[in-house]
Amino acid sequence: MPSRAYHEALWKQVPEALDPPDFELRRRFLLERVRAGQRVLDIGCGDGAFAAALAQAGARVVAIDVASEPLRRAEVRHAGLELGLVEADAPWPLADESFDVLWAGETIEHVADTGGWLSEARRVLRPQGRLLLSTPDHGRLRLLFMALSQRAFARHFHPLADHLRFYTRGSLKELLQASGFQPVTVARAGGLPGARRVLLADAQRGPACGPPPR
Repeated sequence: MPSRAYHEALWKQVPEALDPPDFELRRRFLLERVRAGQRVLDIGCGDGAFAAALAQAGARVVAIDVASEPLRRAEVRHAGLELGLVEADAPWPLADESFDVLWAGETIEHVADTGGWLSEARRVLRPQGRLLLSTPDHGRLRLLFMALSQRAFARHFHPLADHLRFYTRGSLKELLQASGFQPVTVARAGGLPGARRVLLADAQRGPACGPPPR
């Protein structure tokens, strides 16, 4: 199935007007790190909940996604947002060094070409710009639980599931550093260990480096 059709089909299965998981936790993390007037790119914006929160806080927001369905929902729920449709496996049609902050909420785990995606993130960030992202945490207790439960393991790593990558705090930090971001901080947040938790990363665009890992 072509990439666009695949992502459109996934979004057709998501109920409308559904709040993003851990919305308040992630919104607080984001707004604590973005100043009014900054130009922010929301990558994988979904129905625009975070882009709208950023705009309300005074940021100048551009929101992009790889499927038209979430952008349609964003336009309905949050009129006035600057929205853009991009290809999942192509450079973003955005100028070099044109954003102060990039936000990717629960997006990086869906990316097939992680190296190329992070290279694009560095390209459109201004020097010392910040990449802020969240992704599910695969800490030791959660992994232990899945190792002990065949049913939980099969459900989480189902062959047709839409998550392509699985991160620990260490692996995410290592990836961002190897991709030219420095300094990098990654914190755990959310429910009790073993339950759904998220990783919250704050990474600054560092000096030029070699190509990111693929």
